[in-house]
Amino acid sequence: MIDVTPLNWPAVIAGTIAAFVLGMLWFSPALFGKSWSTGSHNIQPPASPPMLAMAVQLIGTFALALVIGMTETYQAIGAALMAIIAAALLIAGMDLFSQKTVKATVIDASYIAVSGVLMIAAQALL
Repeated sequence: MIDVTPLNWPAVIAGTIAAFVLGMLWFSPALFGKSWSTGSHNIQPPASPPMLAMAVQLIGTFALALVIGMTETYQAIGAALMAIIAAALLIAGMDLFSQKTVKATVIDASYIAVSGVLMIAAQALL
């Protein structure tokens, strides 16, 4: 079992928050929301926030930040990069299977990649 005590917890929390906020901006109409919606079978924003989806996203974001924190602590940041790439490719594969457009797929996969970069930056800066 991996000891999580020595992790840089402020960086893990900061990376989680930064990536979660990025998601709200990334998929907003101000950035990629319109293109993503069009390429995702014209999904329209719900009338109220989808709380379950947001909770799952927050948990997943924390899990990725935790993996990055572990790999940084145990000097295996290459494993974090591979985890980010794997997650982005899995999302891309699911998107393409569900017949989203290439543009929507790139938006989804890029969000994962940029989130990972933010998490790595949090580890480096805090």
